[in-house]
Amino acid sequence: MTIVLASDHAGFSLKKQLVSRLESQGHRILDLGSFSTESVDYTDYAQALCRAVLEGKAERGILVCNSGVGMSIAANRFKGIRAALCLFPEMAYYARRHNNANVLALGGGFTGFFLASGIVEVFLSEEFEGGRHKRRTDKFDSVNVN
Repeated sequence: MTIVLASDHAGFSLKKQLVSRLESQGHRILDLGSFSTESVDYTDYAQALCRAVLEGKAERGILVCNSGVGMSIAANRFKGIRAALCLFPEMAYYARRHNNANVLALGGGFTGFFLASGIVEVFLSEEFEGGRHKRRTDKFDSVNVN
């Protein structure tokens, strides 16, 4: 699977570890940065990742900032992106099965590598159930609020 990852400075360490693990599992990785702990704006990295997913450059995306909240908010501004902040593998299960999430947001300041690896594993392995959930997720992109 092709996976795109991006982080801000606070998520850099966890992103770097995840890139290494995912590559060792045979995934093709598109790493959009950041590439250090020097302060950057998380919104820039969320936007770049969302564009890559929407353009079909990757099947799924993983964003990492300190809490995961900022990245998930920034990502969900894009029509066609369904970003889920997941703190536990069970949340990733439902994000994929029921919400067809295509972007995972993680909080590098709150989620250690072992737990993050478990969340990512579930996020990448689960499939969307469709059915009644498809009817609901179709409504995500039909909302037009001004």
